[in-house]
Amino acid sequence: MQISFRSLALTALISLIFGFSGAAMWSYSGLGDGQTRAYLLDNPDLLPEMAERYQQQQGVERMAGIEQRVQTPFPGAEFGNPEGSVTMVEFTDYACGYCRASQEHVAQLVRDNPDLRVVIREWPIFEGSDKAALVALAAAKQGRYRAFHDAMFTKGSPTDAAIAAAAKEAGLDMEQAGEFAVSAEARAELASNTDLAREIGFSGTPSWVIGGQPFEGAIGLEALQQAIDAARDR
Repeated sequence: MQISFRSLALTALISLIFGFSGAAMWSYSGLGDGQTRAYLLDNPDLLPEMAERYQQQQGVERMAGIEQRVQTPFPGAEFGNPEGSVTMVEFTDYACGYCRASQEHVAQLVRDNPDLRVVIREWPIFEGSDKAALVALAAAKQGRYRAFHDAMFTKGSPTDAAIAAAAKEAGLDMEQAGEFAVSAEARAELASNTDLAREIGFSGTPSWVIGGQPFEGAIGLEALQQAIDAARDR
């Protein structure tokens, strides 16, 4: 599911500007409603910049107090540099086509950024994908998380046969994996990830947190790299 905050932020921003609060702000600065409207119509390039700034501000506020929880992985559900100075968190679902397409970008980012730690939060929002997510957590318990994660995304829809094939390819002990997949610990992790996603304000996958800044949707390799660079510079 590819959903971006940008359009929502832009709508909210326009409402703010032309609403009571926005009118008061601009009037205080010496611009009336008519002047504000005329200025923005004459300078439409400002709106995307203002929307981006508004989005960033809202993202920081949403992350306040939960960033450490978001960046702390389920044991084993991470790859890249475990001691990396930059952490990229991805909320993902094995039934999500945009998540599948983003995997090449994640792999490229790991290759290009030796200081990058990638934390994966299993967030199965599509019907039936919870089975794959639970086996992924079992793979993490066995130290085979990335092997299963990568294999699962090559199998298409997360059917029982696809999950079994990915687990075999990753070299999982299937008896242990089956036992853990039905455990309270595994279910609690998925519930925790759902709670975190809702607290941040995410509505779909893939979603990302990089340097404390949330992003939603398949935003692409370039945008992800820019966010990593910005986090590194802070």
